[in-house]
Amino acid sequence: MEPPRLDAEERALFERGVAEFNAGLFFECHDTLEEMWSGVRGPARDFFQGLIQVSVAFYHLEGDNRPGALSMLGRALKRLAAYPDHYFGFDLAAHRAELEAWRERIESGTAAPPFPRWDFAHSGPLPG
Repeated sequence: MEPPRLDAEERALFERGVAEFNAGLFFECHDTLEEMWSGVRGPARDFFQGLIQVSVAFYHLEGDNRPGALSMLGRALKRLAAYPDHYFGFDLAAHRAELEAWRERIESGTAAPPFPRWDFAHSGPLPG
């Protein structure tokens, strides 16, 4: 699957959204990525929507809304399943496994920080 091509504004929004997610600002991440996502077309659209759903899931989890967190994680995992194990500079296979583990912890009532972090930098600059 071909990776997305983001213009400079979309790339800046994406990088800001990743930084917000990693800082635990899940609501803000959702808003930022949704602003970027609204202009994305093609097969990468669902990838970014899946990331938005991950952010919303952790926002719900922080607010102790376990049913909301489980629902959003399930939806995110379903969207992200369509993408290869490594996509857009991201180890998506590892992230999907991490999200599955979070789902199990939420279901068992043992979910607690630290929350996951996103690392898109390990493969060099984001594709343009």
